Amino acid sequence: MALVEPGMAELQDIELQDIEIVNARLVDPATGRDGRGSILIRAGAIADVNWGEAAPSGGEGVRRIDARGLVLAPGLVDLRAFLGEPGAEFRETLSTGSQAAAAGGVTTVVCRPDTDPPIDDPAIIDFIKRRARDKAIVNVLPSAALTKGLRGKEITEFGLLLEAGAVAFGDGARALRNPQVMRRAMIYGRDFDALIMNHVEDPDLRGSGVMNEGEFASRRGLPGIPLEAETIMLERDIRLARATGVRYHAAMISCAESVELVRRAKAEGVRVTCGVSINNLTLNENDVGDYRTFCKVSPPLRHEDERLAMVAALAEGVIDVVVSDHDPQDVETKRQPFAEAADGALGIETLLPAALRMVQAGQIELAPLLAALSTRPAALLGLACGRLATGAPADLMLLDPDAPHVVDKRKLKSRAKNSPFDEARLEGLVQVTFVGGRVVYEAQAS
Repeated sequence: MALVEPGMAELQDIELQDIEIVNARLVDPATGRDGRGSILIRAGAIADVNWGEAAPSGGEGVRRIDARGLVLAPGLVDLRAFLGEPGAEFRETLSTGSQAAAAGGVTTVVCRPDTDPPIDDPAIIDFIKRRARDKAIVNVLPSAALTKGLRGKEITEFGLLLEAGAVAFGDGARALRNPQVMRRAMIYGRDFDALIMNHVEDPDLRGSGVMNEGEFASRRGLPGIPLEAETIMLERDIRLARATGVRYHAAMISCAESVELVRRAKAEGVRVTCGVSINNLTLNENDVGDYRTFCKVSPPLRHEDERLAMVAALAEGVIDVVVSDHDPQDVETKRQPFAEAADGALGIETLLPAALRMVQAGQIELAPLLAALSTRPAALLGLACGRLATGAPADLMLLDPDAPHVVDKRKLKSRAKNSPFDEARLEGLVQVTFVGGRVVYEAQAS
């Protein structure tokens, strides 16, 4: 039985219509409010939010959707995803990546800059914006390279890139190892109030490591990556951020010591925020099992104690955002011995149902979880989405938080299929996704 009336999915191809979504469980992560209500969408924005049983009066010609008690919340904002274009279309494209995002309730995606060529020139940002306009069904925002050619030697032209549409600066999966270059980038970025995002993993300390350092790695005969590879670079960046006053975001942290560094920096007034990958929130090193390369990611899956520290820090609010770290890989780069396989895994389509594991376990409430998935990443980028408020963009999702399903990598919409959650039993499915008031995804009846 379809959730919306026949023809609803065709809205994306016609003029915007006024829509009333009634009989919903509204969850507004911006305020923490959670209760029954309805929403009126007009001209691609939220025109009215009604908390209570009465529906907003939209007048004649308004299409009505009965949410049947499902959760209606802002669409997710994913700060870190590799979307393939330009140069790696065999791994993902803006079209396939955006379809996977819409199926996961993600309405805004920040694409990584480590493409081929990298996003270090305004012309490439213009290319991505035009391709996204023509091919993507969700909002795609480009992050720009921190250094030219991702080589870590010369910073890019922040002003020109911001003017072209860049929303943040980083070198993607490459850490900026030179502290002098990072300091210059922060000073330059401060003058533009730019957001600097760094992948906090010292490549020299990582060395030849391929998974978390510890007993499990030793038993598997695999070289380990020490926690210090993360914490030393994070502490360096925090000290530089303190000295320069820049807006600094640690793209992903993965251990308790990193949490303490961020907590202390925030208490001192440093303009620092941090994210965590859904992988490090819901999986641990034991999931590598017998050398499962789909679980080879960066930062690596840590000990269970570190994972629990991430969950606690998220619930406390020390961790600001949760990201998918969507990094599709070609089958040939994963069909290798574990030590030789590429880092990276799918994540954008399973981001929300995987995150709901923490709600179901009683580790965090739904509203604060959605705040880390929508409201706070939107605020970091200065976006108006991520809230249920009059005038906000109608980037929304209808979610059945209790719908059980088994992940089948063959049915995922991403071009690649390397999901660490393949065959996992999850609960929670997005039923409808709206972007700018248009339906861009509707779940098929089973």
